[in-house]
Amino acid sequence: MAVTPLSGARVLGLDTLVRLQRELRGPGPDGPRRLPVPDGMTAPLGCDAVAVPARFGPLVMPRLPRVGCVYADQAHWWWIVPSDSDYALDWPAPAHYAAGAVVPEAPRLPGLIHRPDGTVPYTPPIPLYLALCRLTGTTPAWSRPVSA
Repeated sequence: MAVTPLSGARVLGLDTLVRLQRELRGPGPDGPRRLPVPDGMTAPLGCDAVAVPARFGPLVMPRLPRVGCVYADQAHWWWIVPSDSDYALDWPAPAHYAAGAVVPEAPRLPGLIHRPDGTVPYTPPIPLYLALCRLTGTTPAWSRPVSA
């Protein structure tokens, strides 16, 4: 936003106006939806999510030192992680990294199955990444040989 020197009014760019319109309108009935941060919690680092097939969910939980908000439906379990937790990480298949904690088109949002104590919804991404690498037999990105 820029402030004009004569009037003091703020000028909004087209990108900002489009984003605001989309936020006000919300998702379509069958469009993508964001996993919500539960009431009373804050997400100071933004929110992304990591989804894994439901069969992996119960195997991942005990491997984590701290578990944040976890959502689940019949097909997937979703962990809330801070934004940009995919930076320099190749999340192992069949995990799916969802920027903005956007759930692909689904009839309804997954339900909250775990809420941590405290006010932040995050599962630490590195322990989650390592747990998923272990379960999938994937070598972590920083341990792979570099080819010239």
